Amino acid sequence: MNTSSSGIQSNRSSRKWTRNELLARALWSFVHPLYRFSPRLLWGWRRFMLRCFGAKVGDQVHIHPTAKVFIPWNLEIGDWSAIGFDVCVYNLGPLKIGQNVTISQRAHLCGGSHDFTDASMPLIKAPITVQNDVWICADAFIGPGVIIGERAVVGARSVVVKNVSDSIIVAGNPAKEIGHR
Repeated sequence: MNTSSSGIQSNRSSRKWTRNELLARALWSFVHPLYRFSPRLLWGWRRFMLRCFGAKVGDQVHIHPTAKVFIPWNLEIGDWSAIGFDVCVYNLGPLKIGQNVTISQRAHLCGGSHDFTDASMPLIKAPITVQNDVWICADAFIGPGVIIGERAVVGARSVVVKNVSDSIIVAGNPAKEIGHR
């Protein structure tokens, strides 16, 4: 077996989740259709379901039924925030979203990756923080470990792999500062 194969075998055989996490993820997968196929205007129902699975969800939060939340107990979202159509919340690590945040359609918040410097490519469960009054525009990608500062704007289709300071507007791939808010 070559080094590459043994690294892959090591990764596949490593334990990435506790038994309780695996059970909770299986249960969330089982009940997820009740969330996913709920009518769009049942914002309270989806808040309730996420809270039942350990999410900390503020008042008047609107989460579109097609938004995919991978691990509810790793999600914290402040009052009056919104997660739009087809947003991917891949929150393997803690994901904290502040108040008055808008995450537009098809954005991807990716809190997971692999350590490519290790042959076994172990799983990384990184946090993401989106502070208050932020707008993440359509199709934007927010990478693992990123902090988006207060009042920042992430332009459509931007790829953010580094922190964004308060009141800065970024756009592009990779995202670069294009203005101030």
